[in-house]
Amino acid sequence: MQRLVKLALLLASLCVPITARAQEPRVLVFSKTAGFRHSSIGVGIGAVKKLGQENGFSVDATEDAGAFTSKNLALYRAVVFLNTTGDVLDNAQQDDFERYIQAGGGYVGIHSATDTEYDWPWYGRLAGAYFNGHPNNPNVRKATFRVLDKSHPSTQGFPDRWDREDEFYNFKSIDPTIHVLVDIDEKSYEGGTNGDHHPMSWYHDFDGGRAWYTNMGHTEATFSEPLFLRHLLGGLRYAMGARNVDFSRARPEENRFTKVILAEKLDEPVELAVLPGERVLFIERHGYVNLYSPTTGRVRRIATIPVSTKYADSSQAEDGLLGLAADPGFAKNGWVYMYYSPAGPEAKNVLARFQMKGDSLDLSSNKILLEIPTQRLKCCHTGGSIAFDSKGNLYMSTGDNSNPFASGYAPVDERPGRMPWDAQKSSANTNDLRGKIIRIHPEPDGTYTIPEGNLFFN
Repeated sequence: MQRLVKLALLLASLCVPITARAQEPRVLVFSKTAGFRHSSIGVGIGAVKKLGQENGFSVDATEDAGAFTSKNLALYRAVVFLNTTGDVLDNAQQDDFERYIQAGGGYVGIHSATDTEYDWPWYGRLAGAYFNGHPNNPNVRKATFRVLDKSHPSTQGFPDRWDREDEFYNFKSIDPTIHVLVDIDEKSYEGGTNGDHHPMSWYHDFDGGRAWYTNMGHTEATFSEPLFLRHLLGGLRYAMGARNVDFSRARPEENRFTKVILAEKLDEPVELAVLPGERVLFIERHGYVNLYSPTTGRVRRIATIPVSTKYADSSQAEDGLLGLAADPGFAKNGWVYMYYSPAGPEAKNVLARFQMKGDSLDLSSNKILLEIPTQRLKCCHTGGSIAFDSKGNLYMSTGDNSNPFASGYAPVDERPGRMPWDAQKSSANTNDLRGKIIRIHPEPDGTYTIPEGNLFFN
């Protein structure tokens, strides 16, 4: 009996650390190389594992690219590319890693992580830059680092400047979204090519996740430097974030999509709206309004709106039936909005509301919200796309209604008789609705109000 009690106590004491460890955040260190291999990889893995043991996160290390599956990556808060080089992931693994970042995962790049995957532009933007050479003879030398931002966890409490010895990369394709934490003073060594703004460590939020990179880490000695280890720990904490990855936030895999052709041989289809019951309402520029029914699998033309499609000289115009959107309350009110160029002698475009009844469009329900005078003497630039936001505001784009081809530059022409070539009448004119993004709030009676914050409204 006494032995059983002792065994029970031993098992109970073991359960606490085992359970706690199972709940720890996890980090994956990936160190596969397809090019130059750094001798510091081994000590680098050891340093990250030691940081994990001392700071409450678990660390796994691998050089097997097969670890890059959605199922496996979901176990980790962050993935460290430790001195990777060359092409280390195949296309499927790249897709899964992209989805991992989109799901809220973190990336940490150390040193030659920027000498990796040159043919994968997404990775270059994630890492923040690509390697563009380094000084030689010797490649490892001493220089002065400058701390530009001490508010980040990876630079808090750092000195303004410090000297260190390492291999200092030059960079190309530097992503404009990175926030530089540490740069290098090119006056303190020879061989720098990035000038006065030569980044060494940076971070940025990217594609749903977080990315942190440092150029430090070529030498084995780097991974025993207290200041570097503090820097790396802060970068890891930033990349890990505060919550686990959620693949419901990521872009679906391409193999989950099936292309189904609903209609073919259309006459300039422009916009569509998906209606309740998976019906698809879509328009063609020459005035045709069509409805696809998933019940029958067929497309039926439910209306034709008379529109102008030619200029005064009878040449083909960009006018016609140009925009379509369903009202946010369509399920109850059946309203759809269209932007079009009415046929007739008056040169104008209109935004109108129609009502659908069942699978039919009631043309007599037409309520015009906006009339925009235009010119139909010469082409071009009509615009007309429509969309709603979550507050029920309607957004519509309008073209500048100007011919851009005569000058070879901006459509600005103040000579007599050159109005169709002069966008100063429209996009440059705050009293004209052409060449704008228009925001209004449609009202039930067929009028509209102007949302607070609109520009150029008195």
